[in-house]
Amino acid sequence: MIKKPEKKSQISMFFSLKDTLDQKHPLFILAEKINWLQFEEAFSPLYCPDNGRIALPIRLMVGLLILKHLRNISDESVLEQYSENVYYQYLCGQSEFVAKFPCEASELVHFRNRIGEEGVELILKESIRINGDDRFDPDVSIDTTVQEKNVTYPTDNKLHRKIIERCKSISEKEGHIAIDEDSEVIKIVEFTKASIHDSNQFEQLVDYSEQAVFADKGYANKTRRKKLEAKNIFDGILSKGYRNKPLSKAAIRFNQLLSVVRNKVERPFACMKRVLNYQRCSYYDLKRNRFEFIMAALVYNIGKLITATT
Repeated sequence: MIKKPEKKSQISMFFSLKDTLDQKHPLFILAEKINWLQFEEAFSPLYCPDNGRIALPIRLMVGLLILKHLRNISDESVLEQYSENVYYQYLCGQSEFVAKFPCEASELVHFRNRIGEEGVELILKESIRINGDDRFDPDVSIDTTVQEKNVTYPTDNKLHRKIIERCKSISEKEGHIAIDEDSEVIKIVEFTKASIHDSNQFEQLVDYSEQAVFADKGYANKTRRKKLEAKNIFDGILSKGYRNKPLSKAAIRFNQLLSVVRNKVERPFACMKRVLNYQRCSYYDLKRNRFEFIMAALVYNIGKLITATT
């Protein structure tokens, strides 16, 4: 049940928590940029309006979720750091410093299950909005990365050959992104099984309102090229050779020129894997791994904002 908002009195007549903070701190800037009201409006219907235990504030839960992935820590660790960090508490909507855990770690699990994929996609959209109007630039680059499942393969030589390919086939997933070519903000995210070919996700990553689309040769398709041409969109998809029909020198050179532009889309993946240590999937099922991938994209976008404003 959602708790009715209360009028909070100021603790001191001379200053508030906000007045004690460095307004150039990245988390302070982030707290001021985010439109928290939209999360209240979107997630409130997910709670019973007049029955059950009083729910924790939605801003608190969204803030903790962002901080967990921003710092790449566990549920338990983010709660511990919250009780010690005044900027964490300001981001989560506190008007005064409280030196205690805000909730149990299981509450974050319940909240993730409650908002689902639609909820985390709403948070991702907000991370795009706070990066400014550059997200409307007409050029877009798309790409895919393979995320291996965090499994241990058998070391017994008798089982190795038989099982390792089977383990790969059921464990590997693919993350697809589309970024704004100018600001490099992630605009669209998809997450699928590795058995689904890259080209099948092209329509989910592009809405054909762009002026130019850049992608690697895995997305090459004659029908797709004709559609881009019909809509007067620059075709930046790399060409690929075929058996007994290799690429000409001119096509190879053109691919090299396109790659200079397209390689920007590799940077988010490098950030996810090297900075966020998101090199392998943490879960077995697709749903939870997709949630985790979207949150990694969200943290990357927030990082772009922090870099631009500090």
